[in-house]
Amino acid sequence: MIHLVVLLSCLGLIQATALPDLTVSNERYTGKVVGGSNAHPSMWRWQASLQYDNWNTGSFAHICGGSLISSLYVMTAAHCILDMQLRFYRVVLGDYDLYKYEGGEQPRSVSRIIMHPGWTGDLVNGNDIALLKLSSPVYGNSYTEIANFPYPDQTLPNGFTCYITGWGLLATGGTTPDILQEAPIPVVEHSVCASPGWWSTAVKKTMVCAGGDGKTSGCQEMV
Repeated sequence: MIHLVVLLSCLGLIQATALPDLTVSNERYTGKVVGGSNAHPSMWRWQASLQYDNWNTGSFAHICGGSLISSLYVMTAAHCILDMQLRFYRVVLGDYDLYKYEGGEQPRSVSRIIMHPGWTGDLVNGNDIALLKLSSPVYGNSYTEIANFPYPDQTLPNGFTCYITGWGLLATGGTTPDILQEAPIPVVEHSVCASPGWWSTAVKKTMVCAGGDGKTSGCQEMV
């Protein structure tokens, strides 16, 4: 299975705010980390958990992952934004087990949502990027740090190992994990991925192809 990822998610292209607590409900809107395994604690320190309070009750559900790109901004997928009501969202950095308080978590409310102007709601058209401005900066420590990205315009070579991370489904129709998952997934060069036997014209230059082994993937799905 080929996993399409927005190019900027690989290229490179948050003082604490009091929130009610770190309660996470069992209701989740999630993607997949099929073929993944438990990540080592503090391995992916830029990993963010985007959470949503569907009923505005203070009980948040994990809906998507994200990456810390500065002390004030998290990058996530545009399809993860269910609406533009800021009060329904929070972001947690430094999380590992969603259902345990481990001391390194930094929750923040969201003060602004910036959608990519080219996002149409159709994944095939690409531009599936949104930026979340945090209510206050997060601080770097042994649980949280800003992501390291390749240089702009850098092309990842064929077979280069990327990792998908998150709390998505472990298998199609399966369960969601409490603990952060990781899975290696190799890059497939554009000329191969855009060939007729693969994804053909559906692949844009603003995307990266990765995967292809039929076992490991990171597809988005709402449950």
